[in-house]
Amino acid sequence: MPSTPLIIGHRGASRDAPENTLASFRLAFEQEADGIEADFRLTRDGHIVCLHDAAAFRTAGSNLEVAASTLAELQRLDAGIWKGDRWRGERIPALAQVLELLPAGKRLFIELKCGAEILDPLAADLARAGVPADRIRFLAFDHLLVAALKKRLPDYRTCWLCDYRWRGGWHPPAAEVLSRLAGIGADGLASRDRAILDASLVGELRQRGLEIHVWTVDSAKSARRLCDLGVDSIMTNRPGWLRRSLDLPRERA
Repeated sequence: MPSTPLIIGHRGASRDAPENTLASFRLAFEQEADGIEADFRLTRDGHIVCLHDAAAFRTAGSNLEVAASTLAELQRLDAGIWKGDRWRGERIPALAQVLELLPAGKRLFIELKCGAEILDPLAADLARAGVPADRIRFLAFDHLLVAALKKRLPDYRTCWLCDYRWRGGWHPPAAEVLSRLAGIGADGLASRDRAILDASLVGELRQRGLEIHVWTVDSAKSARRLCDLGVDSIMTNRPGWLRRSLDLPRERA
């Protein structure tokens, strides 16, 4: 049945601001996003930083790799100037900074881009921040990491990220997706917006009590289809624009 999905800023308001920066996250909340999605990796010295790629070249002009660098080395880089002079001086934030920035009642979707070595620092950062567990969602493509998250941090909801390829049919097929979710104990599916995500698959997910979050949607037509399917959230680079286009009310905290 039609839903009023949460609008989640994909890497913040990343159409307008440099992705995965505090400026992008602040702008997403100014645009009335219900939450933000961001990517996290572990540094050489055990800190969790917000960066999509394994190295900082695309967004900060440096070949430094996160896993081989310290937090201090990464935070000396300018992660904003590539998006325009207005954003000069934006830094690669640590997870602790993102958690501190999160307004009361808003959501943070934490996509983990490395392996199980991140779990202990992640647990420590979350414990220090004190953000309620129901405001956090973990996302990971690695199904083994999803299973490990459920064991290490069982009070938090974790969703398996899934993209698809067309080779005479969708791969993985819906039956395989459902089997994988059950096998790893995931709380839901974080799906690419593909045609495989139809009423039948969403219905199966609902029957099993699973959440469904969809990325990355910058089309009002696509978003309306997802509303009709009854998804829980839509991740978008344009949270303000998409909310206006769908004429959605703000969530009540």
